[in-house]
Amino acid sequence: MGIAARSFGTFGDERVDQFTLASETGVAVDILTWGVTVRDWRVPVAGGVRSVVLGFDSFAPYPGHSPHLGALAGRVANRIRGAAFALDGVACTLPANDGRNGLHGGPGGLGRLVWRAEPDAAANAVAFTHLSPDGAMGFPGNVDFRAVYSLRGNRLSLELSATTDRTTPISLVQHHYFNLGEGPDVLDHRLQVEAGAFTELDAELLPTGVIRPVTGTPYDFTAPRTLRDAAGRPLDCDINLVLDPGRDPAAPVATLTGPDGALTLRLWTDRPGLQVYDGVTTDIAVPGLGGRHYGRHSGLCLEDQAFPDAVHHRHFPSIWHTPERPYSHWCAIEIG
Repeated sequence: MGIAARSFGTFGDERVDQFTLASETGVAVDILTWGVTVRDWRVPVAGGVRSVVLGFDSFAPYPGHSPHLGALAGRVANRIRGAAFALDGVACTLPANDGRNGLHGGPGGLGRLVWRAEPDAAANAVAFTHLSPDGAMGFPGNVDFRAVYSLRGNRLSLELSATTDRTTPISLVQHHYFNLGEGPDVLDHRLQVEAGAFTELDAELLPTGVIRPVTGTPYDFTAPRTLRDAAGRPLDCDINLVLDPGRDPAAPVATLTGPDGALTLRLWTDRPGLQVYDGVTTDIAVPGLGGRHYGRHSGLCLEDQAFPDAVHHRHFPSIWHTPERPYSHWCAIEIG
């Protein structure tokens, strides 16, 4: 148990460091200061140790090839229609990096910046901080962000907080790509989510504003099932599930079991939604951890979040934050 630190590369003229959290159960998690990226997550299994996330062996591939592998996405995660929103009658224009829309805070969002880090050996944790200036990627307000990763046993916890000096939208997300098995895809993992509804999407993968029940749709994970349809074909999944508001807060919102049954993931969160993305468009041109190829369906993201494009849907849970209403968000993921 403890924290190890080392230099891991450079981004522009900034040094990128890696911190490794290790626990008494043999779990080890490598986290970079670049984007607060979980680069590798190793969990004991019978006969050895298994990496359970997608990542790279060195820093060099991250800026050009990472689709937010293990990073924190924001200031506003997921999609914003038209890469713009209005605040007090004034238009705020963002960089369009997903067709005509904004995605994950833009090309220079929080997941692509170097954060400051402070390890806390007593808590087996690392606190990452970043001051995002007014106008960064088009977003208003000076915002102080803080992300604390801590490891206890097989559970990695993340506490997120932010304070702003003016009204601004904030919605962060952890963007781990999980693969609990040893195969090239996640299609035969079994997933269960405490979500009886989802936010309907249009052709641009943006919410229409309609919230629909999952019954009779491909997005019904209320009972454990694989990421295949009834005919055994791959399920292409990139959807925000609406977590049941009356759920037991002590119970996980999502449970994922690997195809060989050796590992099970459980996720807890205080967020209202969970983006389930099974790597529909993943096709990374450079080798991943251990030389593995990351192609279509190679990883599964379980992104606990506010609803996508909430700035344009007043009936969605609010992501507007003010000096009097700071941002906070927690989640915990246990794998074993």
